[in-house]
Amino acid sequence: MKRLIPHSIILIAALILGACASGAARSEPQYVDESPAMPASDVAPEQFSTEQAPAGGGGGEASSVERLVIQNADLVIVVSDVEGRMEEIQKMAEKMGGFVVSSNLYQGYTSNYIPVPEGTLTIRVPAEKLDEALGLIKEDAVEVQSETRSGQDVTAEYVDLKSRLKTYEAAEKELTELMENAQNTDEVVNIFNQLMYYREQIEIIKGQIKYYEEAAALSAVSIRLVAEETIQPVTIGKWEPKGVALEAIQDLLDFWKNFVDFMIRFVIYTLPVLITIAIPFYLAFIGARWVFRKMRGKKKIEPKAEEKK
Repeated sequence: MKRLIPHSIILIAALILGACASGAARSEPQYVDESPAMPASDVAPEQFSTEQAPAGGGGGEASSVERLVIQNADLVIVVSDVEGRMEEIQKMAEKMGGFVVSSNLYQGYTSNYIPVPEGTLTIRVPAEKLDEALGLIKEDAVEVQSETRSGQDVTAEYVDLKSRLKTYEAAEKELTELMENAQNTDEVVNIFNQLMYYREQIEIIKGQIKYYEEAAALSAVSIRLVAEETIQPVTIGKWEPKGVALEAIQDLLDFWKNFVDFMIRFVIYTLPVLITIAIPFYLAFIGARWVFRKMRGKKKIEPKAEEKK
């Protein structure tokens, strides 16, 4: 026991020293944070904090930036009049201060293969009126088959672009001043090339900033309009089949439709093509057989003539 005590004391002392050392290492960043901050550079403010930046410091610009969220929506609605409803939605978007991005009216088919109109429409409306627009779109719908809303927070990307823009504009200003004071042609050419690069980057970043601002200000709504006849159930007399029975009847109708389509195509297209190809081969076969029989008949006549002699 006496021998174990000194070893235990040494081990505990080592553990205490190790803990003290690790504690000192962890406390170092706290000491650095408490030191007075250096003034921010006007040339490269690369990072902003929208939550912790002080109101009067260099982060004031970032803290004043509102959250930028791009909101979009997708709808599939059933309507009684597809074409008329499309016109109403287009007028609604323009009345709200938005516009129509794309519009497409085409022909669809019911389960009984009856042609019906269908349409797709994409509009943009002010983001603050998105809920109102969705309510008006669904107002006269027979059925809303699906509705999806999505939001993308691009605040961080937007603030980063603003920071990069400020950096590039500061660099452009400095290069412009250097170019004015350049002494020889080589310096002018070198500075000019760098200046053109920064100006190109500035235009690209301005375009990205404009896209984010417009996308956040105007929400995109994509609508698919389905005719009411498309969702009418299959009925046999007063019986309305459902589940497996409905699927079986639908499969049977599909089979007969495909079979009739095949027969029509076969009679109108495939059969005439086969006949057109077969006639020359048949005539060639008849001609070859006639020539072969004629040659064979001559060979039989010659031996008989020799026997008579």
